[in-house]
Amino acid sequence: MRSPCILLAALGALAVAGCDSLSDLAGCGELVLSGPRAFADSADRRFEGKVQKATAQCRGGDGAVNRRAAPWLDWANYYAAGDASSRSFWETKNRRGVRGALIDLEYQRVEMLRFNLFDNSGTFAQFLQGRDGVDGPALTTWPELRLPPDHPAFASVGGAGTQLCTGDLIRARTLTGICNDIQNPLMGATGTLFGRNVEFQTTFPDAGLTELTRNRHGNRLSLLTPDPQVISRRLFTRAQADSTKCNNGHGLPGYSPEAECDYRKTPYFNVLASFWIQFMNHDWFTHLDEGHNSPQQMSVGCASQKVNGTETPIDPAGAARLGCRPADRMDRAIVSPERTPPVFTDRGREHWLRAPHTSTNNSTAWFDASQMYGYDQRSRTRVKRDPADSARLLMSAAGPAQTAGDQQGYLPLLDAADPKLPDWAGQEATAFPDNWTVGMSFFHNVFAREHNQFVAAFRRRAAQTPDDDSGLRDPATPARVIRYRDVTANELFEVARLVVAAEIAKIHTIEWTTQLLYNEPLYRGMNANWSGLVPGDNVLSDAIASVMRTLERSNSAERAATWVSLLAAGPGIFGLGSRKEGWSITNPQDVNGGTNHFGAPFNFPEEFITVYRLHPIVPDLLEYRDQRQANTIVSKIPVVETFRGRATPFMRERGLSNWALSFGRQRLGTLELQNHPRFLQNLRIERLTSPTKQIDVAALDIIRDRERGIPRFNEFRRQYGLRQLTSFDDLIDQSLLAGSPERSRQQELVRTIREVYGQHRCDSSLVITRAARDQLDRLINDCLGHPNGSVIDNIEDLDTIVGLFAEPVRPHGFSISETQFVVFIVNASRRLFSDRFFTSSFRPEFYSTLGVAWVNNNGPAPMYESLPVNGHEHQPVSPFKRVLLRTLPELAPELQHVVNAFDPWARDRGEYYSLAWKPRKDAEADDSFRKP
Repeated sequence: MRSPCILLAALGALAVAGCDSLSDLAGCGELVLSGPRAFADSADRRFEGKVQKATAQCRGGDGAVNRRAAPWLDWANYYAAGDASSRSFWETKNRRGVRGALIDLEYQRVEMLRFNLFDNSGTFAQFLQGRDGVDGPALTTWPELRLPPDHPAFASVGGAGTQLCTGDLIRARTLTGICNDIQNPLMGATGTLFGRNVEFQTTFPDAGLTELTRNRHGNRLSLLTPDPQVISRRLFTRAQADSTKCNNGHGLPGYSPEAECDYRKTPYFNVLASFWIQFMNHDWFTHLDEGHNSPQQMSVGCASQKVNGTETPIDPAGAARLGCRPADRMDRAIVSPERTPPVFTDRGREHWLRAPHTSTNNSTAWFDASQMYGYDQRSRTRVKRDPADSARLLMSAAGPAQTAGDQQGYLPLLDAADPKLPDWAGQEATAFPDNWTVGMSFFHNVFAREHNQFVAAFRRRAAQTPDDDSGLRDPATPARVIRYRDVTANELFEVARLVVAAEIAKIHTIEWTTQLLYNEPLYRGMNANWSGLVPGDNVLSDAIASVMRTLERSNSAERAATWVSLLAAGPGIFGLGSRKEGWSITNPQDVNGGTNHFGAPFNFPEEFITVYRLHPIVPDLLEYRDQRQANTIVSKIPVVETFRGRATPFMRERGLSNWALSFGRQRLGTLELQNHPRFLQNLRIERLTSPTKQIDVAALDIIRDRERGIPRFNEFRRQYGLRQLTSFDDLIDQSLLAGSPERSRQQELVRTIREVYGQHRCDSSLVITRAARDQLDRLINDCLGHPNGSVIDNIEDLDTIVGLFAEPVRPHGFSISETQFVVFIVNASRRLFSDRFFTSSFRPEFYSTLGVAWVNNNGPAPMYESLPVNGHEHQPVSPFKRVLLRTLPELAPELQHVVNAFDPWARDRGEYYSLAWKPRKDAEADDSFRKP
């Protein structure tokens, strides 16, 4: 794969330009002479995020060189990749550091697109072997993605012949997600199978289905071994200085502000962000069928633990000491019955065609706001449209309007005729009502208001210029100009959905994610993902887009996949393919031509769901404020008391703007061990038939991953091209000073992990993986580099979710671990690459002229921040801040200080990616700054 390296060589030359110290000069010179690293031809030869010494010296100086021996990513140590202390006096060094980090990230993405796409629907053999003279990664259609004969739209897309979506099926997002890709109608639709990002043979390690898996884990694993409740209680529980003030997450009577549930806090991320990701998850995936898993219930642990390395039953006294409950029961996960996967051979190696068990995504996999608008007929029934103007979502008054925002109304409640579970009674009406909290109520109300804001703006435009061209077109009559006066209420409803879904995708990409990953490389990377390193309509971006369109039609994997991934950083994914001269809504290649699936049909992989298990970010108590006294925490409301129908009175009586202020100023929890909410470990669910009617959600997260076949942590890292760990001691940050409080804390955690997971005597004759090689280029065996017969840690058995929270070293400003992050690198790009409404169909013909401008400008007209943002001049006001200004205009005085709505609103952000917990000047009296 030499050709793509030409581009990386050019990028590398830019990244090393202007060397300015002798040691760095030597490193930069050696880097240029050695040339760019070639992309791997096999998974075991991958980049691993580790660079040669000269590269580290050039991009990060001695600091980067000295940290290369650790198993963690190197780019985090480059110049300007951290806060102001990482910046050099020489701006050329800073540019080298940031550009070098982006190059490293692109290496990882390209190689994951090559080695981590495993589709469960039966297409995997085609990905490896190609079809009809086309390389697998260059394939664009698959017979498995046709609509079946019993589908209502079967005849409309061509029936038994060539299937192609046309007419009304292509004008807007469909309810079930079909016809997003007009040549693969079933792709991403409700009811299709989750994919995988790991080799099928590595899934379901508990079952020991392959020799490598048996070598890796021995006979040490089962669904409940190591015990999930023991893991939860020993490794996940938040310690409390005063347990009476926390009361297992229920706080004090009367929501007293004196209540206190201790948790380790992230200084640069707020509670809005924690509810946001739940709001997003409801859009992207669900294993549940209307809130239900399998009707079969099972034990969830508190049965045994290791004592002196031996698995020993837990007696009642032991359960009491741990705080676990042997009598808990929970629904089993919905997975396919056990089946032996079909096999095929490619280049002398046997492969499985799919995983031994599969699960169905019961939502659409698209970024289409399906949690608001519906993903099947049953969910759409719960979506209420305004009978006075059916383009609008129905909103109702919640008592006398106290604010300008309240005049826009609140969502109505589910009514008697709506399909619903009994425990959804009293909730607001929306498509996805499960796992409902006051946080879900907040976001659904805000974006319902935003939907109506767009409709109102469109109506105003239609009243002012009724005969102007709206930009919309009907593929049935493509030559007919659709004037503003011609747009029907139903057409406008669907246009508003397109706009709101695109706004949400943009917020997630360039606002939520850039605060989650708070540093300059990721700020540039995520903005490039959306709008490109060469943004806007200009000769260069148009030229790159034109080249990409040509490459995408290639039969070569190198051109159609690798080159497209590399070049996408130019114009950006959003709008890709929509700039073509002579574009026509009647030409399928124009409508669909901007997408790229990289040879595998798009759906989310099971591993993506795993890395979104983010429960530690949720506090036990919500610090409620009133905007009339913003610096004062008026009360502390248990999250658990805002669940389901109880969210409605909390939202309506206290007001959307007060909740925005409360969520915006409160810090969320750090994603690490011993920081799970207490209430989630003791959650009461009345429908359960168990004696306790309780469940430990932290333990359940572990069980669900095991039920769905997630590889354990070390193999998970190897599968994604990261360096393995060889001991639990690798979970201690070796750069910390000996005896420091943080190092002591990590050492104690490692001791506990070792007690929970145990050790064994290793056998170097047992090869345990083919996904990677060790640093001496040898096959990796059970001893992981230790002498044969040594007693070593059971690091291979560590549950992935435990490992994710245990990682001690993270890039600057990362709320998540590097292992979680690499899963995002490939999937966050794919969900944009694969969606034609973000690529070739992001056009006025679908969105309207107003809709395209609304998405691009974050509203009806551009707005810019008055001050630089982390060194960037002339920055647009961020999209979610703009949404809040429209839907909660009374918050304008508070929001004038806010740059990113997911950064704690009263925090002083400093000049360059500061993580300090420091109040802005007018918030020094804020109660939340009394404690660090």
